[in-house]
Amino acid sequence: MNRPIRVLVAKVGLDGHDRGAKVIATALRDNGMEVIYTGLRQTPEMVVNAALQEDVDAIGVSILSGAHMTVFPKIIALMKEKKMNDVLLTGGGIIPEDDMKALQESGVGKLFAPGTNTSEIAGYIKEWVKENRSF
Repeated sequence: MNRPIRVLVAKVGLDGHDRGAKVIATALRDNGMEVIYTGLRQTPEMVVNAALQEDVDAIGVSILSGAHMTVFPKIIALMKEKKMNDVLLTGGGIIPEDDMKALQESGVGKLFAPGTNTSEIAGYIKEWVKENRSF
């Protein structure tokens, strides 16, 4: 790999709690990744546009508000519209297991529950990028 993996970490909607997102961002940086944190109250359009501008390999969405069944499908649709087929959409937060399965079936990558070891998340992103991105 010629450059570090680039990951955009985002908080979408009115979800105002971002401690977990900041912990993940720090952990990914500690694992050698370049992290762009968008901050609070982003729209799906803002997230996808920032991902395009920053030429990221992965987008990680942290969500605690319960809007995951709206937010992730909207982001996936925008990514497909913009031909971002080789960018990983992953995330985590308070997401019931059945919803995680449905989202993964729709094209979202692995989703992580609270308490997941950060090295597992970093390892997943590294492996996905190695298998799906060419640069």
